[in-house]
Amino acid sequence: MKRTLTFHAGLLLAATALAACSGGDKGTADSSASAAGNGKTFTIAMIAKSSTNPVFLSGRAGADSAAKELTKQYGVNVKIDWLTPPSEDATVQAQRIAQAVNSGDNAILLSASDASKLVGAVNEAVARGVPVMTFDSDVAGSNRFSFYGGDDAAMGRQVMDELAKQMGGKGKVAILGGSQNAPNLQKRVQGAKDEAKKYPGITILNTFYHAETPQDAAAEVARAMNAYPSIQGWAMIGGWALFTKALLNDLDSSRVKIVSVDALPAELPYVEKGLAPVLLAQPTFLWGYVSVKTIFDHVYLKKDVPAHVQMDLVRVDKNNLGDWARQLKAWGFTDVDPKYLQMK
Repeated sequence: MKRTLTFHAGLLLAATALAACSGGDKGTADSSASAAGNGKTFTIAMIAKSSTNPVFLSGRAGADSAAKELTKQYGVNVKIDWLTPPSEDATVQAQRIAQAVNSGDNAILLSASDASKLVGAVNEAVARGVPVMTFDSDVAGSNRFSFYGGDDAAMGRQVMDELAKQMGGKGKVAILGGSQNAPNLQKRVQGAKDEAKKYPGITILNTFYHAETPQDAAAEVARAMNAYPSIQGWAMIGGWALFTKALLNDLDSSRVKIVSVDALPAELPYVEKGLAPVLLAQPTFLWGYVSVKTIFDHVYLKKDVPAHVQMDLVRVDKNNLGDWARQLKAWGFTDVDPKYLQMK
């Protein structure tokens, strides 16, 4: 999986080198570094969707890693103020945005549970002098200065395309859609539906939404299989249901195939067993790592940054399972099964 590892290394390098190609000048960086030496603290409030979702905990680890690097590089004390609610709730997120502003945080990093409910909160924060960047789930139409994430419609299309190929271009499928209020997930679901139209033999039976916890997602799959026993494939536009081992026993890999976004340690047995022959990994560690570097460049170093920092998915299957496991381990995941680390 040399190409995959090179891709991640390139993103990490791009994050640290963004200032060099964004139009900022050396004088700005030098003066900022000098000010940092005087004990200045730069605090970024990180408000993800749910503190119980492993993908956002991975993003938090990336944010902490970037903060440590920036602290060492510039002498400024870069801190991550983790204000993520325990479960999906856009109203609580709006309250946390106001909390960050009132606490004097220097910037906000947000993944929106419901963009329509957060435009006002984002704009109010910016109006009060606290810049906002989004990741994973954008707040389009707001005054945020940048978004780090993929093309969600393209993600949905890629999931359905991979699933259709695994099923030989025919069969009855279902879509697992997460929160119906999350704009990024809505786009993925629509992308999956659009891609299915290219395969006349593929029939979408229904789309199933749920609270974004492993237990709720797995339970929704079980309910759907009882209601629609003819389901032969699952297009999962998020990996929630695979964060638990429940479906390893509940589903028969000879009858049902899954293609899902995300490839965290808990999901790797699904690849090994063949129940999920393909996972499309979001580099979730980089959600925090790249975003924090981008915020620091723009807000602290006063440099121009892209309005959209592109993120691409990484295809994981049995052929590169070992390499991907080692990548997760390198990112600080402590729950990677050692047997995958030993794979070639």
